[in-house]
Amino acid sequence: MNNQFSIAQRVGLMFRYDQELPQDMETWIKAQLNAPSPALGIANISTDVAEWPEKLQPDLSQRAHLWRRYRDLKQQQREGKNGQDTEAAKQANRRENLMRKKDELKFVQRNIYGADQIKLRLTAFWANHFTIGNTFDTGSTIGHAIDEGILAKLNGSFADMLYGMTTHPGMLNYLDNVDSAGERSEQAKQCRRKPDCQAGLNDNLGRELLELHTVSVAAGYTEDDIRNAAHVLAGWGVWFDEDLSAMRKNTGTTNHWNAYKKRWAEPGTKKVMGKTISGGRNGLRQLTDFLADHDHTIHYISTKLCQHFVSDAPTKAQIEAVKLVWQQSDGDLQAIHTQVLKLAMTATEPKFMWPMTWLFQVVRLSGATYFKGWNEIYEYQDNLMDSKEVLEELGQSFWSSRQPNGYSSDKAEWLSAEMFERRIRFADAIYQNGRTRRSVNKIMDRIGATQQTRALVASVGSSPKDQFIALMCSPELMGLNYV
Repeated sequence: MNNQFSIAQRVGLMFRYDQELPQDMETWIKAQLNAPSPALGIANISTDVAEWPEKLQPDLSQRAHLWRRYRDLKQQQREGKNGQDTEAAKQANRRENLMRKKDELKFVQRNIYGADQIKLRLTAFWANHFTIGNTFDTGSTIGHAIDEGILAKLNGSFADMLYGMTTHPGMLNYLDNVDSAGERSEQAKQCRRKPDCQAGLNDNLGRELLELHTVSVAAGYTEDDIRNAAHVLAGWGVWFDEDLSAMRKNTGTTNHWNAYKKRWAEPGTKKVMGKTISGGRNGLRQLTDFLADHDHTIHYISTKLCQHFVSDAPTKAQIEAVKLVWQQSDGDLQAIHTQVLKLAMTATEPKFMWPMTWLFQVVRLSGATYFKGWNEIYEYQDNLMDSKEVLEELGQSFWSSRQPNGYSSDKAEWLSAEMFERRIRFADAIYQNGRTRRSVNKIMDRIGATQQTRALVASVGSSPKDQFIALMCSPELMGLNYV
């Protein structure tokens, strides 16, 4: 594979079939890190690429309103009121008020049509690092967290991203922090006086904040540290469907990204990994800033970045190079990303592509129109795919119910016969239904395919479909060595 496509495969999403290739890849990477990031897509298969309509990109306040509307109509459905128990009304409620399908399609289309491919790859890395699994209460917030908590913060500091994702309503709901009350909080004291009231400390987010989002288990923190981190987090978050007047009364705001219930908070100072954290809402920022700057955090995430973009087994020197930039820049993500990408540019061994990344690259290389447009989300068409079905079948969707540790970057987790067979089926479907715009030979010439890949393609015969499948599922296009 030529240098342009080799780098774009490793750190981006490949160049689209009609895109002019950059001559200076280092300059291209720098420009990519500062590129604008509009949500691009198509309204339907017959329209040109355009920006997604604003009405399909509601802010957090609008999302909360839609969710409350959805729950209200669901209650009317259960009670058989106002015709909400009809199938048409049920479908209309889901279509008009739920965001999951719209957000997931927007994510897919961004990755297929977007010009900011490196930022989109970095967004996928961080969205996996800060996992928010799909539940009944998080489906309408995951897309917002990815767009506003990660993509919008890629050129800021890790400390800002960490605090933003920790306090995002999607994360607070996913890890049940909205129900967490300090053991000495006013809420807990009041509950102890009522026979049917329950209020207790939930340490899910406190545990994941330390184990997965920052220092990792290598830091040697204790159960007391986890519990005290949970005490710092107690009081943060409210349910998305909570009445706004009650929310304002309990938190002083109707901003779900800043909702702190003082009555649920644990009073007094706390100590986490030797750091004294003050009481009150400001304590959480003290904690996340402390963790963001911790040596174990820097080492852990520098290693993860190198494993994802540079090598399955990065050298100590590679990891140390990223750590040094992190420390010198005070956690500036643009500086950190620049160093990781610099290392990736000079890496020589192949880097395995996630199923999701591979899919986007196949569609971009071939110019296929495979996914629905935003006007077709709820229409059934034989030749267009629902993004939810595709990503779940590939085994990798940010809108799936999944574990907080996210998807592995270890290729061994993805190389089963079943996972490979899924790629074959999707390559087949893309060729047959996606109206590809480039022949296999033109794609191979454009990317500078190796002789091994060309021999593999030739070995399957003269069928254009079989050749397409062989190319797209070749070791070269999946980021693997030939054996």
